[in-house]
Amino acid sequence: MRMFIGGNWVDKDEKIDVHNPFDGSVIDTVPRGDAQDVAAAITSAQRGSEIMRSMPAYERYEILHKASELMTERLEELGRTVSSEEGKIISEGLGEAARAQETITLSAEEAKRLYGETLPLDAASNGAGKFGLTLRVPCGVVAAITPFNFPLNLVCHKVGPALAAGNAVVVKPATDTPLSALLLTQIMLDAGVPPEAIQCVTGSGSVIGDAVSGDARVRKISFTGSRDVGEHICQVAGLKKVTMELGSNAPLIVLPDADLEKVATATAATGFANAGQVCISAQRVLVDQEVYGDFIDTLKPKVEALSTGNQLEESVGMGPMIREADAVRVNEWIHEAVDGGATLVTGGDRVGTMHAPTVVADVDPQMKISSQEVFGPAVALTRFDTVEEAITMANDTNYGLSAGVFTQNVDWALKFAQEVHSGNININWGPQWRADLMPYGGFKDSGMGKEGPKYAVEEMTELKTVIFH
Repeated sequence: MRMFIGGNWVDKDEKIDVHNPFDGSVIDTVPRGDAQDVAAAITSAQRGSEIMRSMPAYERYEILHKASELMTERLEELGRTVSSEEGKIISEGLGEAARAQETITLSAEEAKRLYGETLPLDAASNGAGKFGLTLRVPCGVVAAITPFNFPLNLVCHKVGPALAAGNAVVVKPATDTPLSALLLTQIMLDAGVPPEAIQCVTGSGSVIGDAVSGDARVRKISFTGSRDVGEHICQVAGLKKVTMELGSNAPLIVLPDADLEKVATATAATGFANAGQVCISAQRVLVDQEVYGDFIDTLKPKVEALSTGNQLEESVGMGPMIREADAVRVNEWIHEAVDGGATLVTGGDRVGTMHAPTVVADVDPQMKISSQEVFGPAVALTRFDTVEEAITMANDTNYGLSAGVFTQNVDWALKFAQEVHSGNININWGPQWRADLMPYGGFKDSGMGKEGPKYAVEEMTELKTVIFH
């Protein structure tokens, strides 16, 4: 496939192979873009931003609505592309494609809702005879830097709101998974997006990312990825608006009155979806001492029932990790914990990119498998004695993206919701849950700003105040 710059599909002699993570086969190739390609894309996007700024909101709505219809027609192709290049099982790939279509539909609706407000200036001591109002206006050029783990829906969460708000957008997809973003770019063009209003540049993150982030013509950066890369982008970006959706090591607290069957089902679902490569995967499972042993007995068979293998086979319950190096790292952290006194309940094996779903018990919170972001198919179990201790343990991290608690006690649930430092709080489900319309974002090193089309549009616009004298 080719990248899209300046209204044209552009090829280059130097290529990047896109691999199927399961067997390493080459699915396709994309051009290896460089800083000059980024500069050309931003120059074109500047022109595109003027076109989008002057386009009526209803026309932006119509274009995005058309894009959502085209996505519906191509859901099978989109879903299979996601699974092939990323490694998630086919049901998850098709599910992501359906969610991405909904994200664009939501974005289309938000194009019609760029509200301002009137200001009661006469309430100020110097405001008599004045009338004020606010206007919400586009930023201009938005850079969308996206991760490998949701190569379609997280692109839509940036492209859809950017266009709805009247911006042009430059997409830099993850190097491992660029094909979904390129398919989306074609769909947007087919739907009527002006060719200069969307650019998609493929290439190395260290080359493309810095060139995009450091360009003064880019007014807004929306990034999803690791904490360290996010911090680097902020340092390079300078005086720009930024939304940072970064990492996590999400806690799931199991209180003594929890339905252990339901907890185990949720832990298996939210700990091992996409081979654990989800920033809000259940990672630190904190279990009350009273039910600790019973919970392990209930969880173990559910995890062992997860079949692994070729993600494109419908019978498979968990596919490969994106890269063998990541699988190696996860395996090392697991065995480091076991060597330090933790107990391997199930799993722990690895062959290439395929890592077995793993549960480790008796984990010291200071072990890497608990204190850092695993981003792989492993959950760490730690016991506690009191609700207060559980909340303290949940908060003992530099992250704060999502958290879950299981209890039938309303007081405990409310205490958890009020006192756990996390952007998303789930009561009686695991931390890995998101509706695409909700505000989504974290505290602390998990980032800043919110996604969800309504909230992303606010992040991708600026507020202008008008005063009549």
